[in-house]
Amino acid sequence: MVAIREATPEDLPAITTLYNHYVESTPITFDIRPFSPEERRPWLEQFATTGRHRLLVAEREGELLGYAGSHGFRAKAAYDPSIETTIYLADGAGGRGVGRQLYSALFESIADEDVHCAYAGITLPNEASMALHQRLGFESIGVFHEVGRKFDRYWDVEWFEKRL
Repeated sequence: MVAIREATPEDLPAITTLYNHYVESTPITFDIRPFSPEERRPWLEQFATTGRHRLLVAEREGELLGYAGSHGFRAKAAYDPSIETTIYLADGAGGRGVGRQLYSALFESIADEDVHCAYAGITLPNEASMALHQRLGFESIGVFHEVGRKFDRYWDVEWFEKRL
């Protein structure tokens, strides 16, 4: 059984390990060097247990299967009702409904908050992430072509929007 709960500071080492897999071996994130948990702490501190910026984790029998979060979209105050979402699953945890459960719980946790739209950027190609976002009501709103360079090549990012 998968348990979904608010992330805690104690989750940071496992979250960092999970994320570093994507940093080191995929273009899914445009970070290009792995982090230590201490370097990742400021990222964790942007989330709270109330408000529009949340971070949830999925675990089974103490093993972190993934995390999903909502954070600020842009720094200017007029953007406050917009959020950007992120979701990462442990290697091998995809295709079992964990992502759907995580994202569903995330949106439920912010349902009563002042949030108007959620945005997600997906490095292409990534059919699994695109399918997950579309199943949960996100719609494609455009592609930023060759917006990031990693592994000696340029990558496109498709942006998705969900009105809440």
